[in-house]
Amino acid sequence: MNNIFYYVFILPISYLPNKLLYLISSFFYPILYKLLKYRRKIVRENLKKSFPEKSSEELLIVEQNFYKHFCDLLVESFKGFTISKDQSEKKIRIKNQELVDKYADNGQNVILIGGHYNNWELTAQRMPLVFKHDIYAIYKPLSNKFFDNKMRKSREKFGLKMIPMKTTKEYFTNVSDRPRAIIFGSDQSPSNAKKALWINFLNQESAFLYGAEKYAKDFNWPVIYVSINKMKRGCYEVEYKLITDSPNKEIYGNIISNFAKLLELDINNAPPFWLWTHKRWKKKKV
Repeated sequence: MNNIFYYVFILPISYLPNKLLYLISSFFYPILYKLLKYRRKIVRENLKKSFPEKSSEELLIVEQNFYKHFCDLLVESFKGFTISKDQSEKKIRIKNQELVDKYADNGQNVILIGGHYNNWELTAQRMPLVFKHDIYAIYKPLSNKFFDNKMRKSREKFGLKMIPMKTTKEYFTNVSDRPRAIIFGSDQSPSNAKKALWINFLNQESAFLYGAEKYAKDFNWPVIYVSINKMKRGCYEVEYKLITDSPNKEIYGNIISNFAKLLELDINNAPPFWLWTHKRWKKKKV
């Protein structure tokens, strides 16, 4: 059944030109938002707690714009299966690649840290086309083996290498002739609240994964935040921001706290573009 859905529905959509792709996104919007009400209760609660200063009318506008963007993300994720290098370049523009390249020129490995904001998938897919580093991304394999295989092949089509979460340490300890950049998505809710770093984020006590900071300090890799801005429909701009190039000198929690501040700033500047469907605050501080 999964392969039928992929070959009959997803793949044909992925070959469509942008105009038709976004027409389909606009068609999905009322179905997902008004008819199915997909995770609308979760989204509404997340927005209300994150922006207590906003009126009901303002929150409703953010909510509606989020679902429109979410539908764009769906069709763009379909596009990722067949996207060409030229199409990837047009969709994802990189503002300051030189900030990262200088570390590669010096033979230094780096950690790239980001959140589920704007199109993180197409951004990671594009990075190997411009990076001097070998690029890796930490991920949690899907339980559905068919789609896990298809997603992995799509993500790796331009040279990105996917690292199952359980094997992360191996990629820090392995010796390589080329400098490496490892991507961490660090805004998910941690599975173990006791091991989380707790930060006031979007007006709430929020549990953050500590892994990126731990590896940065253990192996002394510079940490760079990946900021993604939506310039217009189907076009994103990436800007890198240095968090630290001396992680061993940072006090405990400072790296993740600074990441959270940068992500929060991006979200506050354009709230609809974060993934509000996540149950981000399901864990409570213990």
